[in-house]
Amino acid sequence: MSTTTDTTAAVSHPRGRQRLGDRIFSGGATAAGITILVLLAGVATFLLIEAWPAITAPAEDIPGGEGLFRFILPLAFATVVSALIGLVVAVPFAIAIALFITHYAPRRLAQSMGYLIDLLAAVPSIVYGLWGVSVLAPASLGVLQWLEGNVGFLPFFEGPVSSTGRTMLVAGVVLAVMILPIITAITREVFLQTPKAHKEAAYALGATRWEMIRMAVLPFGRSAMISGSMLGLGRALGETMAVTIILSASGASIFNLGLISSASNPTIAANIALDFPELSGISVNALIASGLVLFAITLAVNMAARVVINRRREFTGAA
Repeated sequence: MSTTTDTTAAVSHPRGRQRLGDRIFSGGATAAGITILVLLAGVATFLLIEAWPAITAPAEDIPGGEGLFRFILPLAFATVVSALIGLVVAVPFAIAIALFITHYAPRRLAQSMGYLIDLLAAVPSIVYGLWGVSVLAPASLGVLQWLEGNVGFLPFFEGPVSSTGRTMLVAGVVLAVMILPIITAITREVFLQTPKAHKEAAYALGATRWEMIRMAVLPFGRSAMISGSMLGLGRALGETMAVTIILSASGASIFNLGLISSASNPTIAANIALDFPELSGISVNALIASGLVLFAITLAVNMAARVVINRRREFTGAA
């Protein structure tokens, strides 16, 4: 009887410890999730409280003298446009790189390229800004002049061209390089998870490698391409230093649609970084109000990305 009791205690003791560990882990994970939500709510509350004086202030007290909406609109427009330029440039390259790494490149080359692409995410944003100013901006002058001469009838490419090349278009291209590793990493991992049975079925039907990718890999990775693109867009919307260095403009009194001129509107983040140290009073509240708008835009983009991921979390088919 004693032997049976000792054996039972020896067996139940580790299980009891495991249950305690599970409870601790579950409690810690729950506490971490709640903390994130509390911090997010705290940031939103802080921005709203600090922005409220500007929201309720007379129009003539806001920088520019035309009201808060007129102050934020050009900044929000420049923020969205620069991020969309980066997205349009980055997404095709990211998908092509992910396909090459997963289905075309030899294993050793694929691993090396994967590491190099991932390292792009570790480069500080100020380095990208310096590269954009020193290398990309001067090199883009010929392209900018060609755009003015051939499609200058469009308001986006109306001159005069910036003599330094430091334009909204160049800032968008720099943002594309910055978000490239994010989109590539997400799509690459999902492409690698394409069910083997789907690919073999495509080959069995006589498909070439590209036809197999078009029929099996791309449909399977559609959610990854969409969600990765939206996460990259969220990253581009909030970028500060690289855009600040390239545009180096302050104020937003003139609403400018041009992408190749020197009179580009700054983004919200860049404008805050440039003007915040020198302003006081209601002007600071106006900057915080623009930050509240940026917070709302970024939050909406990331929530939309999460919805897409959740809708296609599981792919029907054999693994």
